[in-house]
Amino acid sequence: MNIHFFLAFCRRILLRCQQLLNASKWRMAGTSSAAHKQSEHSCRNTHREFIRDRAKMNGHQPYILPKMHDMLSQLFRIKVPVLPLEVANRMKWKRYLLKNWMLPEYRNISDEHVRFSGTPWSWTFYHHIRDEILQEFTFHEYLKEEANEYLAQVRGDRKNVTFIGVHVRRGDYVKVMPRDRKGVVADKGYMDKAMAYYRNKYSNPLFVVASNGMPWCKENINASFGDVHFAGDGKESSPAHDFAVLAHCNHTIMTIGSFGFWPSYMAGGETIYLTNFTMPDSPMMTFFKYEAIYLPEWIGIPADLSPLLAEKEENNTGII
Repeated sequence: MNIHFFLAFCRRILLRCQQLLNASKWRMAGTSSAAHKQSEHSCRNTHREFIRDRAKMNGHQPYILPKMHDMLSQLFRIKVPVLPLEVANRMKWKRYLLKNWMLPEYRNISDEHVRFSGTPWSWTFYHHIRDEILQEFTFHEYLKEEANEYLAQVRGDRKNVTFIGVHVRRGDYVKVMPRDRKGVVADKGYMDKAMAYYRNKYSNPLFVVASNGMPWCKENINASFGDVHFAGDGKESSPAHDFAVLAHCNHTIMTIGSFGFWPSYMAGGETIYLTNFTMPDSPMMTFFKYEAIYLPEWIGIPADLSPLLAEKEENNTGII
């Protein structure tokens, strides 16, 4: 199971909507049942709380598909009922394209069977039902115990420790961001600033670093203070383990991507995130708004775009 699989995990369970989602009533074999909605999972499956919210707002019972349930139930005690695939495949759906952020018309969806598409990543869809989200995404007891035991082991004999979960997204993004999205990933300067914030604020911070690019992290994250622990003994760890540990920290540093977002959201403390990581003419700007993705109370540190700006200047002047 790679780290991308897990990204689908929560940002799209609540966010990304590309499959079956909503309905007000369904019938099968001559019987009628409560209204339903549903969604898929992909690696950060953020959709499901979007589904729950739209269902609640429009008076419907939310449902999810078996595949999403199978994935999420590995970590969470999922309570939303499952819509059998054979039932979903027989539905006559009204297709409904969603923007990436909440719009007034989404509050009144009157059609019986609605199939959403789009990428509803924004907190504006679901933050007002945060308590329900946290109840729905309750870790299995054994995962809670494993995460807490792991953090206790990392803490050792230290007293009054403040755990800072750090997620550094690299992998394919190292190439995808500059090549396809006119953007960058977090660099050493960002990590230094983010960690300095917590070091200045707390007397005994302990940074727990998870990443799909551990070699880069070990080279670029300043561990000279003795307050940095690289999860998985400095190697890429299990996504499930990383997710649970990060979500049980007090505060968070995230870079980009859904995998870092959801543990930050679930941890509930302060979150520092990388912002302005794309050029103004990035194709991402057609569907992505920083202010709609990251919560207003979170702290954004602007990315260093100088490598992209330098490249752009070279191209404009004809220098190769």
